[in-house]
Amino acid sequence: MDNFQKDIDERANLALSNKFELLLFRLGSSLEGEKAELFGINVFKLREIVPMPTITKAAGMQSPLLGMANIREQIIPVIDLAAVAGCKPTTGLNLLLVTEYARSTQAFAVESVDNIVRLDWSQVHTAESGVSSRNITSIACLDNDGQSNSLAMVLDVEQILYDIVPSVRDAAPKEIKERTFKFKPGAVVIVAEDSKVARTMLEHGLQTMGIPALMHNTGLEAWEKIKTIAREAQAAGQHISERIAMVLTDLEMPEMDGFTLTRNIKRDETLKKIPVVIHSSLSGSANEEHVRKVGADGYVAKFEINELSEAIQAALDKVAG
Repeated sequence: MDNFQKDIDERANLALSNKFELLLFRLGSSLEGEKAELFGINVFKLREIVPMPTITKAAGMQSPLLGMANIREQIIPVIDLAAVAGCKPTTGLNLLLVTEYARSTQAFAVESVDNIVRLDWSQVHTAESGVSSRNITSIACLDNDGQSNSLAMVLDVEQILYDIVPSVRDAAPKEIKERTFKFKPGAVVIVAEDSKVARTMLEHGLQTMGIPALMHNTGLEAWEKIKTIAREAQAAGQHISERIAMVLTDLEMPEMDGFTLTRNIKRDETLKKIPVVIHSSLSGSANEEHVRKVGADGYVAKFEINELSEAIQAALDKVAG
């Protein structure tokens, strides 16, 4: 048990050094008959891997939903990940990856699991400009030199769940509480979020709250923008708060994760007073402890607009106080 806990602690502490662990798995060959590609998912999202159990299919349930499975006395939906990715398993769907997000538990059916690799987020690059699939958020280079063709496609699980699971799409509240946020005129919120669907939901939510925002695909993009705005503010003789009202960041992102982005801001004398709220599908006490360690001013699980609004208000009050 001590070794098990040590392993968990070591894995959790990777988040404080811009590193993470990626579970590699295969779904079979593409429908065009090409070789089986490697896919990946962050280990932090994984609860367990189990052999394919009995699946119960409800009336009217359609692909890629396979049905429901009883996993440790919990009935959860099972998604055919090969069908989602356009692959044909060679030996069948043999394993379930049971995953936990902030507000849901589900299982993804896969053909096989290869390995767990430890990577730096700098080895992961956004895929929006180079991969046509809406379900791939980034590409991970599995070798440290970054020159190899050994690659894995990292799934945008938030997009997959949004497309398939009705409860995710219908999560918007019927009533949105009105708030007045005290931002200085002309100041904007810097947003870092790599999932396209999550970014769209965030952008719409912030517009609903009347908050002007600049959207970025990665933590590194957001960091470069923050530094540029800081230089412009200094040249104009302005305080940074007159340009940047807040930073809202995901945790898992190509090139630079949300922990590193937050730490960079809070270590900079010019920037450290900027409120930072982490908005993530990763939950659990380990991540919340890391949020405190890097100096973030708030943490909120994806995606409920009233909770996000409350977290934004609380972070602003904290910094003002």
